[in-house]
Amino acid sequence: MKKIFLQKRLFNENPYTIYKSDEFQVTLFKYPSDIEGLEIKNSKGKVTVLPYMGQIIWELEFEGHDLRMENMFKVPHKANEIVETYGCFAFHSGLLANGCPAPEDTHPLHGEMACSDMDEAWLEIDNDFIKIKGSKEYAKGFGDHYLAKPSVTLRKEESNIIIEMDVTNLSKCQDMPLQYMCHMNYAYVENAKLTESLPKGTFKIRESIPAHVKPTEKWLSYNKELKENGGGSNILNQPEMYDPEIVFFADHLENYGENLNFEMESPKGFKFFTEFSSKDFNFATRWLLYNGDQKVAAFALPGTCRPEGFNAAKAKGSLIYLKPQERRTFKVVTGKR
Repeated sequence: MKKIFLQKRLFNENPYTIYKSDEFQVTLFKYPSDIEGLEIKNSKGKVTVLPYMGQIIWELEFEGHDLRMENMFKVPHKANEIVETYGCFAFHSGLLANGCPAPEDTHPLHGEMACSDMDEAWLEIDNDFIKIKGSKEYAKGFGDHYLAKPSVTLRKEESNIIIEMDVTNLSKCQDMPLQYMCHMNYAYVENAKLTESLPKGTFKIRESIPAHVKPTEKWLSYNKELKENGGGSNILNQPEMYDPEIVFFADHLENYGENLNFEMESPKGFKFFTEFSSKDFNFATRWLLYNGDQKVAAFALPGTCRPEGFNAAKAKGSLIYLKPQERRTFKVVTGKR
């Protein structure tokens, strides 16, 4: 395996191919917004990553299909919170806190990791895959201290990617709270069928209403109907009801086996899928939104807890704590079938 260590000076407005083989091509460039981008292509498609901005996955395309949500952002923007550049395919939500902060929470929407300035980035290249990796050391005096090492892998002749996160509590004396969600913003596929390797009715409608959601009477009535009927929305055939957003939660996934699979199948025959282990993630969120500016069907967002903020997770006993020097790893496989 070869390693190529990247430097910011290699990225500019003129795309630069740093590696090419019969199967792969890696190109470095810079967006007009002055943010570095890295594109990895294989024979099936491409993935575009922001290696120095939280290792956000900006774009994902396979076999002519754009897997990313419809959004308002032509290019990524410099941001302190992910909502200021919400046009990506996926980002790392967390790590000290994640989700929508409640009034009593103090953390930013979806946490500090999502748009963080990465310390370094490098490529790992093999005949069968190319991986972009990075690292971020977070430290605050009298606070938490961790090392995060996210990565994205594109394999030979595959129409999917592997998203990984490796986090270590570097403190020598104090526990560290950990909330993590792999937040994948999938394209909305009209009349798609949503399926999962979970018992029917596992997904439940969200009952809390975050501050950014402005409910209407029609929306409240639809939520009540979903709550009374049980289960999630399995066919995407009511887009007029997904504005404001509709959110479902599936809890304690360890009760339903280890290896879990979620799919969104188009009437045209193709499928998008997400796979992960309940040993890594024992909660899943389904997020649907459809309006003139944004269209998204995030059919499975794996997390260590519900994305309702730090204090909600603490109150429900789903907040993880890493012991001093303890390490956790997370893995998601997602893409097109």
